Amino acid sequence: MSNFAKAFIKPEKFMNKERFLHIALSAIFTAVCFTACHNHESHGDHEEEGETAGEHNHESPGIVHMSSEDAARFGVGVEAVVPGQFCEVVKVAGEVLPSASDVATASAHTSGVISLAPGITQGSNVKAGQLIARVTSKGVTGGDANVAAKVAVENAKRELDRLTPLLADGLVTRKEYNDALAAYNSAKASYSPSASLGSVTAPRSGVITSLVAQEGQFVDTGAPVAVISGAGTVTLRALLPVRDASFIPLVSGAVITPHGSQGEPVDIADYGGRLLSTSANSAETPGYIPVYFTLSSGSPVVPGTAAEVYLKGAVRHGVLTVPVSALTEQLGEKFVYVKHEDGDFEKRPVTIGRTDGIRAEILKGVAEGDSVVSAGLSFVRLAEQATVVPEGHSHNH
Repeated sequence: MSNFAKAFIKPEKFMNKERFLHIALSAIFTAVCFTACHNHESHGDHEEEGETAGEHNHESPGIVHMSSEDAARFGVGVEAVVPGQFCEVVKVAGEVLPSASDVATASAHTSGVISLAPGITQGSNVKAGQLIARVTSKGVTGGDANVAAKVAVENAKRELDRLTPLLADGLVTRKEYNDALAAYNSAKASYSPSASLGSVTAPRSGVITSLVAQEGQFVDTGAPVAVISGAGTVTLRALLPVRDASFIPLVSGAVITPHGSQGEPVDIADYGGRLLSTSANSAETPGYIPVYFTLSSGSPVVPGTAAEVYLKGAVRHGVLTVPVSALTEQLGEKFVYVKHEDGDFEKRPVTIGRTDGIRAEILKGVAEGDSVVSAGLSFVRLAEQATVVPEGHSHNH
């Protein structure tokens, strides 16, 4: 034990054994640290003296080594940075809605208790005319109105049939016959053979997006039972902040990232998308101006989902851009990996401008002709992490 440690270990001065052990261990720890620091300084002196045998020098930070074979195997692809067209964009929130002309409601034709047809649930595909539910008034207080209406029609018909030959013989007046005819027509108008069946059928083909009435529920005549969305078009509703109202005349299209498409950007122009209208006021949604688009339901979007929307505006030329997939972020700073001629990849910080959800404008960090990693970025990052050496560490063999 060093003299430095022994100077602190004098048990006769301590009244408490635990306190004695604590101070003794602290003294030993201090001595060990002092010795380690001394050895580290000696080791550093040897390095300064030029001990280079077997020494491994690390490459400059930001350079990632990966063989061309590994790059090809892991699908690492690059894209040359070249000037091109780029649209001014504004990122806003939006919602994908079923088109109003593409939605229909199946309603009850009579009052009674709902009994859903087998296999009918929310999300079911149905064809036009397919049975969705039946409505029955059996067991309901007041009886079945359809049965009463049918009886009234039959009675009025018998009375009319009785008076018709009597009128020809002059045994009844024209007024008596006309009253019987009116009673029959009134009874017939109050009775619907199809309604008496209690059938609720799909008015169009599509998907049941909502079941308004549940099994065993009482409904009145005309009450909605199910909502069916067809496979025609969908509507995109984007909410442009009022502060960007000057952008409205420039809107020419949109790129959306709906949840239903697993985060993949969708340019509505690829699915027949076009601008429908914009609202001149923000009374509907205070602080925002609704902008409406229509697009084919064949696009990978799901009605009823929220979406990030990039509203496209004026086209600019000669703009340097990279795919959004080429960007990576660390501590709030954006980076790209630039491939060198020798096959190495350089991690380079960049300053980005606007983005349309698919490509991002580069203001600083890369130049025309640079090749940036646009595919397999995660494998390049893994290769970078595998070669990172903690600060102050070196390999000397």
